[in-house]
Amino acid sequence: MNNDIANSGAFSGNVIVVDADYVDKVAFDLIVNFERMIGRRIPPADMARWIDCVALDGGVREGANETHVVLIHDKKNSKMDNFAPSDYASELNGKAFKDNLGEFALSSYPVESLVGKEDFFAEVLDAVCRRKEVKRLMVVPDDGRMYDAVRQALRFAGDDKRITVFAMQPMPGGNFRQEILGYSLMSALGIKADELEGKV
Repeated sequence: MNNDIANSGAFSGNVIVVDADYVDKVAFDLIVNFERMIGRRIPPADMARWIDCVALDGGVREGANETHVVLIHDKKNSKMDNFAPSDYASELNGKAFKDNLGEFALSSYPVESLVGKEDFFAEVLDAVCRRKEVKRLMVVPDDGRMYDAVRQALRFAGDDKRITVFAMQPMPGGNFRQEILGYSLMSALGIKADELEGKV
């Protein structure tokens, strides 16, 4: 496992763990489909707005909260194509922003080819779940490839943690809440409900 995560100092009380490659792909699919449907160009997803939506769906409320956002991506991908900001090294890793939900600190971790992303993702979840200071965990996995591994990794998480898993459709069982990923991405892409009336 990446020693940066395993040996890092204290985590925040709130942690968001994201398969960034997967989220980027879903954003692309939504852009292509909705541009055709609503007849206008859709800009890249606003990263801060998307993170806020995930945090809200995961139970974070206004106040002086601290949230650690962990973006996991294949080493060959240096940036996200459908988000702004998007470059892992220069725009996301080690950056932070503050708003009415508190402070969000971003870290990006490239997965080496020697370690499968599913295994690495599950190890990160296990490490986060073991940290007593983490009270709220939001997980955005590739729900097609990683869901079973994520469910296994979370099965021993203590009752003291509120865990929310985001997927594009309801998924079977698990000791966690579920939210639909598409809603937060649509908000970050600036797609409004009234644009979809009569078109969905």
